[in-house]
Amino acid sequence: MSTENKIDFDPNGLVPDNGNYFGIPLDAEHAALVLISAPWDTTVSTRAGSSYAPDAIIEASRFVDFYEPMAPNSWRKGIATLPIDYSIQDMSHRLRSDADKVISMSHTDADYIIDNLMHSRRLRRINEASMLVNDKIYLQSRRWLQRGKIVGLVGGDHSTAYGNMRAVGQCFSEFGVLHIDARCNLKEGCYGFHHSHSSVMHNALRDIDSLKRLVSVGVREFSPAEWQRSQEDERIRLFTGQYLWSSHFEGVNWSTMCDNIISELPENVYISLDIDGLTIECSPHTGTTISGGLRFPEVVYLMDKLVESGRKIVAFDLSEVVPDVDDKTDAMIAARLLFKMCSMALKHHEADEVL
Repeated sequence: MSTENKIDFDPNGLVPDNGNYFGIPLDAEHAALVLISAPWDTTVSTRAGSSYAPDAIIEASRFVDFYEPMAPNSWRKGIATLPIDYSIQDMSHRLRSDADKVISMSHTDADYIIDNLMHSRRLRRINEASMLVNDKIYLQSRRWLQRGKIVGLVGGDHSTAYGNMRAVGQCFSEFGVLHIDARCNLKEGCYGFHHSHSSVMHNALRDIDSLKRLVSVGVREFSPAEWQRSQEDERIRLFTGQYLWSSHFEGVNWSTMCDNIISELPENVYISLDIDGLTIECSPHTGTTISGGLRFPEVVYLMDKLVESGRKIVAFDLSEVVPDVDDKTDAMIAARLLFKMCSMALKHHEADEVL
């Protein structure tokens, strides 16, 4: 887009309250990067609330400053916000009570016929709705990926990443996932939910043939079955929290550790970032509060090293942010992390400036 045709937007002025991430008044056709929102958290097993994250992050993003030292002005290539589909949020809230009952029954020995009948119906409703949500995300993501856009997904719980990764698998013959999380998410099933946040990476590896490598970083908890799977599946590489801490204590610097992580990834990379992969002060209200995790600057540095290595961030997701009415920490940090993810993804993307 020529200079005279650029959209007028002052990054130094007041950011408009227009319902877009960062207040950027740009449609998807003209942007290099498109953000999809997924206000869904029906299958979370502990604290719900991430269905409110997209709205909370949009509001917090109005207070993000636009200069990113590691990727100056890359945002000028355009970040567009697709309208939030609130039918997803309505379904999530409507089915949450069913999910709570399913989870509760899973921890008891109740064997009453009527309960079992209700249990199966509840599971069916939840599983059908979860597939519908992921299909919606998949169709939106595929549409814009096919047009050469980078697609970012703002959750919601981590299960929503499946639709976005599935679309990437349709558009790229080979890609890898850089997965930052407190947990592996390799469970084959969780409470009977087919699309649980705990199963998203299992589902992706099972269903997406072009997913050639899963590199999980900072994971601190895993079941014995997940650990065994990670050791037996040649596509999986784990850089556990304990491994990273031990390496640090033994004098290995973060730059070297990042090089080791990045060397496991192919050219096209999908970043799947669960906010609980970071230290607790970055997400005090998320459902999975596990001590340890990556520090905010470490995540940003890893993403910068990734793009400087020549690899391309083709899509990403940010999930499990649980906003709080009184404490804005989660949303504020998530908004800044989202901006940095967008900036890094756009850094070497071949697109003209439109802002």
